Amino acid sequence: MTQQQSAESVLTGVRNFRDVGGLPTADGRRVAHGRLYRSGHLARATEADQAFLSSLGLHTVFDFRNSADQALEGQDVALPGVRNVNLPLTDPADGGEFWALVRDGSLTELRAALDAGQAVDRMIASYRWIIRTRTAEHGRVVRALADGAVPVLMHCSAGKDRAGLTVAVTLLALGAEREAITADYLKSNAPHRRYLIRRGADTEGGGTALSAEVSELLAPLFDARAEYLRTAFDEIDAVWGGTERYLTEGLGLTTADRERLRAGLLTDD
Repeated sequence: MTQQQSAESVLTGVRNFRDVGGLPTADGRRVAHGRLYRSGHLARATEADQAFLSSLGLHTVFDFRNSADQALEGQDVALPGVRNVNLPLTDPADGGEFWALVRDGSLTELRAALDAGQAVDRMIASYRWIIRTRTAEHGRVVRALADGAVPVLMHCSAGKDRAGLTVAVTLLALGAEREAITADYLKSNAPHRRYLIRRGADTEGGGTALSAEVSELLAPLFDARAEYLRTAFDEIDAVWGGTERYLTEGLGLTTADRERLRAGLLTDD
């Protein structure tokens, strides 16, 4: 059993945890195991979960949730000796009413907000917006890793969108191909990794056993879809003309930054 398989069998209060180690880069190297992890939030980590996470020797945990997410889900558990950095990638005021509707709205309200492709359009717009407007935050994360903030765990709520984009950006800086990045991103769709959707017990299709129609309406919000990540890559190409200018002009990374990043996270094995 690999460390990743072992971790996923051990962790019961943390969803979507995985080691990005082993992912190939264009120069024939791979991301080293035990350097870059990703997951959902840590607010419900059990004592056993905390013991496992502490055993990883983490330097930094990046939490990309905003204050509204933290109020709903709780603050991350504190891991001894680990630096916790909250770096919100979305505005708590943006979409607050929408996510309240997702949790507590009636079936009629869900249909009006999500049906006929509206949910997909919302996700696509969110990915574009984060790539275009959160360059300072993404540059800060990558530079921190280049400066030695590893092993690192990156997470948001589900570990799919905000964490997924930041892991993708990091992998671009490491020289990974977009196809390999997408393959890792899509692993969030595994049933045991997916975010546990909870709706109010008194709502239609409520609780955790959602009705078929509610599940279908919400699916675009909680799926990892290749078209979402492709939208992010397309935004990079449209705004900066490609990955290299995005990394240098958008994120402000220098050649030295990227060399240090690769030295710290890649392996020839």
